[in-house]
Amino acid sequence: MPLLDLNFYLKNRFWLGLFALVVSVLAWSVELSGLVYICPYCRVQRTVIGLLGLMLMTPLTKHWLGQFFAMVIGFFGAVVAANQHFMGWKKISAGTFSFKENLAIDPFILSGLAMIFILFQLLIISRSSAAHSN
Repeated sequence: MPLLDLNFYLKNRFWLGLFALVVSVLAWSVELSGLVYICPYCRVQRTVIGLLGLMLMTPLTKHWLGQFFAMVIGFFGAVVAANQHFMGWKKISAGTFSFKENLAIDPFILSGLAMIFILFQLLIISRSSAAHSN
């Protein structure tokens, strides 16, 4: 099954980057249209996902400066997502947690997905840069 093969994503990094960019633009458009509340955590996460997506679509990650830039912004985005996600776990521990009525905009779910996707983008960037050097 190709979806479980890391080489599938390494070979299709442009399309993965395009997907990330589309997700980022759609998330920004939903906020800017006023359909969801303004969330500084979400803004960071969607921006980082988009920037890493752009990097996946270009040869920027062939150079160590591009790789370093990706790691800096990627870890920043992952830490922001982890902090937002941890606030949900804190509420679970306190017994005050509840999901939003609309699960599609639940910050606990979205921050967990953002954290996973940002780290996956960093994995692809780091692996693809190693593949370029061989």
